[in-house]
Amino acid sequence: MNWTAVGIAAAVVTAVAAAGVAAVTTGWLPPTRRKRILRPKLWGASLLLIAFGLAFFLFLGPLGGTPSRHPYLPFLGIGVNFAGLALQLLAQRPGRPPLPPTTIAS
Repeated sequence: MNWTAVGIAAAVVTAVAAAGVAAVTTGWLPPTRRKRILRPKLWGASLLLIAFGLAFFLFLGPLGGTPSRHPYLPFLGIGVNFAGLALQLLAQRPGRPPLPPTTIAS
């Protein structure tokens, strides 16, 4: 196992997760993403999902050290990454407008 690659991967996963936490809790977005992202909290949740999927893939797959008895586990991380990507696409679309209040006729 290459410990340099493990350290770089851990730093990347931590940075992505930190950006996700910042977006979910405060609505903060990086300056390059502020024009396109319409729902920052959903975008932050997608970053958290991507960070989890990336860590799951990397640390159970290529950087995992010993071979696992379950070789399909890293591919679940790839699936989680695709789910995070789908949430990022949804974060760029406007949400539904609120429904007008209804009145009850008597």
